[in-house]
Amino acid sequence: MTDSQTWSSELNLSGNEFWAQSPEQRYAAYRTLRALEPPPFFEAGESPFGTEERGYYALLRHADVAGASRKPQLFSSAAGATSIFDLPVEFNEYFGSMISMDDPRHARLRRIVSRAFTPKMIKKFEEDVQRTAGVIVDELLAAGPCDFVQHVSARLPLKIICEMMGIGEEHYEMVLRDTNIILSGADPEFISEDLNEGLTQILTAGGDLAALVTGLAEQRHASPADDLVSSLAIANIDGEQLTPAELASFFVLLVVAGNETTRNAISHALLLLTEHPGQRELLLADLEGRIGPAVEEIVRYVSPVIWMRRTVTQDTVMNWVAYRENDKVLLFYQAANRDEAVFADPDRFDITRSPNPHVGFGSPGPHFCLGAHLARREISAVLRELLTRVPDIRAAGEPDYLLSSFINGIKHLNCEFG
Repeated sequence: MTDSQTWSSELNLSGNEFWAQSPEQRYAAYRTLRALEPPPFFEAGESPFGTEERGYYALLRHADVAGASRKPQLFSSAAGATSIFDLPVEFNEYFGSMISMDDPRHARLRRIVSRAFTPKMIKKFEEDVQRTAGVIVDELLAAGPCDFVQHVSARLPLKIICEMMGIGEEHYEMVLRDTNIILSGADPEFISEDLNEGLTQILTAGGDLAALVTGLAEQRHASPADDLVSSLAIANIDGEQLTPAELASFFVLLVVAGNETTRNAISHALLLLTEHPGQRELLLADLEGRIGPAVEEIVRYVSPVIWMRRTVTQDTVMNWVAYRENDKVLLFYQAANRDEAVFADPDRFDITRSPNPHVGFGSPGPHFCLGAHLARREISAVLRELLTRVPDIRAAGEPDYLLSSFINGIKHLNCEFG
């Protein structure tokens, strides 16, 4: 494949036209592109930062995504993981978290953060998740049919993460607004269509979130509380501590990734259980026995995070394909999760699927999602509450999808019950 390769809009992963298509059209395109040898190469398009940009290889096969994930020394995250374009310094100030680092810096931050999640704190999180899910369903029943995203799926992860960090309820609206802006993609509901205005909005949102947690950390240094900000602010692991900038960028990662991915998995879950009544009946017949596998299948089928980027550090060969130093590759988790070579009848939603080696939380490797356990817990908790107490809840009407190549989002989804 050469840099001069051209693609029709139906197959051009760099164009907004592709991401505005229906899910069925998207998955059909993945099937076509997965069959190509070597993986397809796409031009990146015009950089919003005015820099000259290289194109990228799209890794759409499960084996390629897994192979690159297991070789971080060759497929690096340090040049950026969440943008096709190389980010300027001012963006990395807020968005250069551990997700865009290699070892040893990545290992250092992950070690400090992981130690802050003590068994006591994890137990408290789990209790809080179930309690919060119950309160949200109480309020749903009181409100009646409504926008499920606004009233349920957006609220649960927001409340859990803010409570976990020790952030007061008076900040929830700001956190949700800034999260929506940062992961807005090209969707005009959340971000300006004017490029310069949009970039300013994203930088402002990141700065707001960073300032919120930095200020809170200063308070916690003087007066620690039983929350994650306190644990992270005072954590000292073998003489290592998080700097204020590292704490701020971790919070931006946690609140953005934890909010959006879990929220969209929950939104899609309601849609899937409405569209597949047989699977819904199967789950209701043995809720506790099947809730775990059902969550895994929802995450596989939906793939809330569509891709992550890596940059090749030296000439290398993987799965008989030669890559050159500085090549960009995008690991398309969403396409890998429909790979016919790994999943039998991959376009079928099957809550009993086993085995289910999906990469919805990333592929095994140093960057496997740190919050996977919490996300699974949140999705399970809200589905348990809904299907126990509102067993006839269903999606009403068509979902309003987010226009984004990065997040498989639902902005609005009406629900009905009773």
